[in-house]
Order: sequence, then structure tokens, then C-alpha cells
Amino acid sequence: MSQNNSSNNLVVKQASGALEQMKYEVAQELGINFPKDGYAGNLTSYENGSIGGYITKRLVTLAEQHLAGQAGQF
Repeated sequence: MSQNNSSNNLVVKQASGALEQMKYEVAQELGINFPKDGYAGNLTSYENGSIGGYITKRLVTLAEQHLAGQAGQF
């Protein structure tokens, strides 16, 4: 029996489609041709890391904006 110790679990399961779309948008912005079939095995580690890094940066920015908007409500 194998255990899944992945920490990449979505908190909001409905967000998977939006995250998938963001992956393609970020790749396009970076000039990386991300395959439409979703297989990224032909991309370099640098390219995959760049996509993931920019997604993280964008999500942090969105969260900061959301929290800043809620700060006045308390």
C-alpha cells in the first residue's frame, strides 16, 4: 500500500478549472508553448518552474488584494 503525501490538495475543489486556465494564460504570457493535451514532459524544469512561480505570485497578489478589501470591514 502506498500513501499519498502530496501537499498539493485543492482547498476549493471548484477552483481546479480556473487554475488550469491560469496555467495556460501564464505560459502564453511567458512565451512558453504549453501543450493543449496537458502533457508538460517536453518542457524544461526552468519553464515549468517559471509557470508555477508566476501562478504562485499571481495567487498571492489576488489574496493580498482580497484581504486588503476586507480589512475595512472589521
